[in-house]
Amino acid sequence: MAGNIPSGLLEACLVLGVSNERLKDIHLTQLQGKGKEPLVEAEVLQVHAPPFVTKESSSNGTQQDLDSAFCRGQRRRSFKKKRDRPLSTISDSGQTNEPVVSGSDDLSVPQNIDLIALLQLCFPDGLRITNESREDSYHFLVFTDVFGNQTHGVVAQYCKPVHYQQDNGIHQNSQQLKKLQRLYTTFSICVISKYPYYNALRDCLSSFLLQLKTSRMCDFEEQVKEFSAKLALVPIPPPGPLNVVFNLRPFLIELPSRLDVDRPVMDLDLHLPFLCFKPKQILQIISSILMEQRVVFLSTNWAKLTLVSECFMVFIHPLRWQHPFVPVLSRQMLDFIMAPTAFVMGCHTSHFEEVAEELDDLVLIDIDKGTVSSSTSNRFDLPDVPLTARDCFIFRAKGLQLHYDLDVCDAASRSDINDQRAHRRQWQRKVNSVILNVSMELIVNIFSEVCDFLNYEHRVFNSEEFLRSREMTDHTFYKKVLDTHIFHSFLRDRLNQRNDAFTRMQLNIRSSESRRIKTLTVSPRRPTMEAINRKFVQPENGLNRRLGMSMPNLADHRLLTVPIRQTSMGTMTFQSAGSWSPSRLIKTFKLPDFPPPLSYQYVQNYYNDLIRDLSKAISGASPDDSALLARYYYLRGLVNSVAGKRLDALTDFQSLYKTDMEIFPAEMLNVLVESLPVEERKTAERRPDLKRLISRVKRESDRERARPVDGGSVKRFKLPKKHLHMEDFVRRVQESGIVRDQGTIQRLFEALTVGQQKQVDPETFCFFYNFWKESEGASQDVDLPVVVLEHLETDECVYKLSSSVKTSHGVGKIAMTQRRLFLLTEGRPGYFEITKFRDIEDVKISSAPFLLLRIPTLKIKTSHRKETFEANLKSECDVWHLMIREMWAGRKMADNHKDPQFMEQALTNVLLMDAVVGSLQSQKAIFAATKLAYFDKKKHEVPTTVPETTSETLKHKINPSLDQTAPQAVDILLYTPGQLGVSELDGGGNPKLWCALSDGKVLVFDAASWTMQHNSVQVGKSRLNCMLAVNQQQLWIGSKDSFIYIINSRSVSCNKQLMEHRGAVTGLALEERTDRFSQTLAYSCSEDSSVIVWDVSTLQVKGQFRVPCVRPQSIQIHNGMLWCCGGDCLLEVRRNGTVHRKVSLPNHLLSSPRGFSSFLLFNESEQLWAGFADAGELCVWHCRDLNKPFIRIQLKDCTAVVCMIRVKNQIWVGCHGRSPEGKTRGKIYVLNKDRYTVEKELMAHEDSVQTLCSAEDRYVLSGAARADGKIGIWKVE
Repeated sequence: MAGNIPSGLLEACLVLGVSNERLKDIHLTQLQGKGKEPLVEAEVLQVHAPPFVTKESSSNGTQQDLDSAFCRGQRRRSFKKKRDRPLSTISDSGQTNEPVVSGSDDLSVPQNIDLIALLQLCFPDGLRITNESREDSYHFLVFTDVFGNQTHGVVAQYCKPVHYQQDNGIHQNSQQLKKLQRLYTTFSICVISKYPYYNALRDCLSSFLLQLKTSRMCDFEEQVKEFSAKLALVPIPPPGPLNVVFNLRPFLIELPSRLDVDRPVMDLDLHLPFLCFKPKQILQIISSILMEQRVVFLSTNWAKLTLVSECFMVFIHPLRWQHPFVPVLSRQMLDFIMAPTAFVMGCHTSHFEEVAEELDDLVLIDIDKGTVSSSTSNRFDLPDVPLTARDCFIFRAKGLQLHYDLDVCDAASRSDINDQRAHRRQWQRKVNSVILNVSMELIVNIFSEVCDFLNYEHRVFNSEEFLRSREMTDHTFYKKVLDTHIFHSFLRDRLNQRNDAFTRMQLNIRSSESRRIKTLTVSPRRPTMEAINRKFVQPENGLNRRLGMSMPNLADHRLLTVPIRQTSMGTMTFQSAGSWSPSRLIKTFKLPDFPPPLSYQYVQNYYNDLIRDLSKAISGASPDDSALLARYYYLRGLVNSVAGKRLDALTDFQSLYKTDMEIFPAEMLNVLVESLPVEERKTAERRPDLKRLISRVKRESDRERARPVDGGSVKRFKLPKKHLHMEDFVRRVQESGIVRDQGTIQRLFEALTVGQQKQVDPETFCFFYNFWKESEGASQDVDLPVVVLEHLETDECVYKLSSSVKTSHGVGKIAMTQRRLFLLTEGRPGYFEITKFRDIEDVKISSAPFLLLRIPTLKIKTSHRKETFEANLKSECDVWHLMIREMWAGRKMADNHKDPQFMEQALTNVLLMDAVVGSLQSQKAIFAATKLAYFDKKKHEVPTTVPETTSETLKHKINPSLDQTAPQAVDILLYTPGQLGVSELDGGGNPKLWCALSDGKVLVFDAASWTMQHNSVQVGKSRLNCMLAVNQQQLWIGSKDSFIYIINSRSVSCNKQLMEHRGAVTGLALEERTDRFSQTLAYSCSEDSSVIVWDVSTLQVKGQFRVPCVRPQSIQIHNGMLWCCGGDCLLEVRRNGTVHRKVSLPNHLLSSPRGFSSFLLFNESEQLWAGFADAGELCVWHCRDLNKPFIRIQLKDCTAVVCMIRVKNQIWVGCHGRSPEGKTRGKIYVLNKDRYTVEKELMAHEDSVQTLCSAEDRYVLSGAARADGKIGIWKVE
């Protein structure tokens, strides 16, 4: 949720310049000829800040329930003017007028504004009284408080004449002086806002100055106050596709919304740095900022300093600059560059030499010349960004179209200024979008692989291994960056799994890459044959580095599907750049014309008009455009709260909460609730929807406050310094990234503690860790001849290489990949395939005589060759024997169960065996390694083969818990078909498999390749019970926490939820429209026996009733009637909730504690099938006459029916069963619905089958409970 996103555009408006009294003194000095263009001290002449109208300002004196504009209730302090007499200014006619600020000597100033600094920043060149007029100029300011919160200012400097007429002249020594020459002074109007609306506020000031120059100066203060009050009436749009437009004649001014919740407002021309610098210099500046150097921008134009430096803050997103950021330094502030910390500052080019002489390590950036240098030399001495990222960025930058005039040279001239400005904004928006993608791609290319070295459970980053995986030429850059505050904050966001622009682009890039290789079995810990081939073919690309990941889990799904990225610039196209956000249509909402802003009644009418216009926009918006509706609800709720209509505001925020939780202002709602009068609070609590909203938001706010302020710690992996017991050892190994599975780590602990006390000493852990790294590095440096590469698959990796040994086929080295063993013959390099693991028939050790010795020999018998392969492996014989047997057993298990993860786990076991033997270096090392021979032992304990029927029907298995430390139950599966015409950036057109795991986690698989498509989506913290595809964009999920979560199936994000249920939501059903004018209705049921009818388009409740059954578990729509499955009965219910028919439990199951578990209905045969939670049987009723005797179907070795689906002419039943040994088994029974017979009995899982779903009647997918936690993919005949 978004936090407190207040409100108004204006924070304060100040007028600064020289007072009238001081001008008189200067005038006299000029008369006497004592000075020319004197430098004078500026003063604060006016301060205007909300509130401008209050509820006490009503003309009738009554108490009015109206807040003051969009005010944050900001804290203020009093500022005492320097002079005791009132200030005044000078009119165009030269007459002295009424004081600009009269009455009190105190100016009310927002507490976070430093007036002393502001005086210097508004006149960074100093304030002079001149003889010539100057053109109006603008520059921009940024203020940062001690907490890092930024405030932004736009300053307009305009020149006014100063003169006195003869009859109002100055007298000295009783003599009237001669008529004085005309002088000019400069005033500054500074508009301060919490939001960096630089272009919009400059337009506002430009409009105001046009008005100011044609009006009398006696009205000056009132005009500034009215101008400020108007800006205070402008609400800030929430993040998303809606901008706010308002009229300040002659301009229509547009406030762009934030692109995302995680981004700041961006009202900048992002192409400015590309006009000032070449791509190489832009990269040098970004590199300096990422390494937290002391950076000074220089220019002769004060406006450029802020605009250009702010662009670079955007370019490094999502990394955030956390040090002093002062893009404009006045001449009095130049000592700021002596600060001992990193900073980004800016000053006038005239101070270049002065600044360069002060310090030796400054990065000096001349915006006007487009140069980047060091204060000690004319060159840039810091490391460049990594080569691949650098080349990609330069390639993209060369394709940018940055000149507006070139784009419109063939367009007609526009006579309307606002039309012309709108066209320019549209062009700028397009250019900004392209530049954002280019800069984000740069950051992703630099930091994408950081995520592969994070341990999320223990919040650890293995920096050493990350560095080891980088090119040697990039080490200097990464060493500097990895120690910065901004990188630490970036790590914290990654560990918190923040779904920001970086994550979205990273997923888009990886998803497109994963579609190139449709496999779940290869981990690129070692360089694949494809990578080695590229090394030989394209050595200039620098791809001969250690491409393997150092320590991630071998079975990590994120690694299984990511190939080595090809970075040849010749093959890159600009359009192929990954995008962090799909292009979208931006709508605008125009505010009503401003009223006289200092009149309470007019302001109140303005709010009423604004609410009316927003209501019209809501009623006119398409119900399917939920993003736009949410923004309208947000704005109307904001305006209602400001207008004192608090209950209406709560209703709007309730609608917003259901429509888009991402922009929901939780803190604002809490403040609103706390401000409710007693009667209104009682009224709100009498409304169930508002009461639930208030309590829900309060709980989430309490939970948010309980979280660490800094977002959680980030640790760097370090080797232990004390003995480790089992629990500590598991944590340390998981932190190291070697392996994550708890069962495997526990077996590793047993191996390292064989024959000693059950604790691992730090020396042993260190030896083991270092040996793992050394063997990993050695295998990554294997250079295979071309003749060998021709025999291997492109995705194969060499995981183990023996020393040179004598074999029955010559002398050479035995190499092991994930698929085979082969011999690298010596002398003339050659390849001899020993065997594929699936072809092994036997592996044993014997001894061969050699002189007076007998040398251990490994013998491998295979099915494709008569003779046995022999190798005199000597001291390596025992460990190779163990490893080959484990790989053989893993391959057999993987083939028989069609589960590639078995092979991955066997490979992990083998590498751990090798590391254990190498690190222990003792007689017990081989025995210790046998503790890791999991599959070799398992094949002796249980049969490795599966029944023929099961093997023939099973197509594949996938493990959705690969990134977990232990298996998770698969609670729900849902298949959604592909969509034609949907781009990859908008969710992709491939079919998807949605998988709900324990505790509210939803995974998404590409059902065309069965690869993980997105990061998990967290929907609550409770078990998910049901899932329904409502349309092509909405996926509804019922949860045990009583909420219905709505996922956008294209963006794979959950920003909506329905909260009307009181108990766990257990069933969802959809009633299709009978014609195009009717509504699509959805039904949901919960454990408390309530059923709610929903309008899918508006998410409004259309009806609600209760059904007389115990614990409703599922519902279905059949022939216009609603069927509900409860524990004690099956009910057929009319639309109004009255019961039409009822099916009770059969007499022989009346004692069943849980009763019915699932049911199915068929139109053509008019059958009702039902399963039971405590019985291994099915019952079938005839729907026409439920009183007819039902048919019983017994399911052998089944103790409970969990779920049922219909596929073609078959009924697939997922059950909880028992093996002959008494172990839990998940079985699937395939029945013929016409003959009521079991056609197939499938041994599906090692735990009960939790869920079934059909993939277009071609496949059935099954999900298992926690002990198994896998998904089975079954062929349908």
